Amino acid sequence: MKSLSLGFRKLRVLDIVVLGVLMALALVVGRFTVGTSVIRLSFGFVITAIASYLYGPLWSSTIAALGDIIGTVISGNIYFPGFTISAILGATIYGLFFYNQQITWKRVIISQLIIAVFVNAILNTLLLTILVKTPFWGLLPIRIFKEIIVTPIQMAILYFVLNSKQFEIIKNRLLG
Repeated sequence: MKSLSLGFRKLRVLDIVVLGVLMALALVVGRFTVGTSVIRLSFGFVITAIASYLYGPLWSSTIAALGDIIGTVISGNIYFPGFTISAILGATIYGLFFYNQQITWKRVIISQLIIAVFVNAILNTLLLTILVKTPFWGLLPIRIFKEIIVTPIQMAILYFVLNSKQFEIIKNRLLG
């Protein structure tokens, strides 16, 4: 088993460029959703997981935070720092489970469950109640229902993307 690493390493120019491209991709991909108003799936999590896998929790959290701030400004919405914290936590969790690790079903399932329960269902619901003054216990069941539907789909997408031949080629070129 490989040791835990947080990704504290000096970045090459190529790494900075790739992180910038990943952040831009997350901004674009995150705007496209599938589903209804209650159950909506965005694919930005895949880009965050890729950045976390390639660069670890430190750098992926950095671009997740910057991406959240820039995305909010671009969309014209009111900036709320709580969601930046959620973005940082999601990237950190992916980084802790994926960076310098073999991608297994166990790692994907555990990381996605932690994000689904603690970040998406509990923390984001709390943040929404603060932001839009909605009762937490009234909103929580709907958010849990959404996570029950969306989380297994996200698990499958992550596992297959991070274990694909195409991603292996990209990873080998970048980390060579």
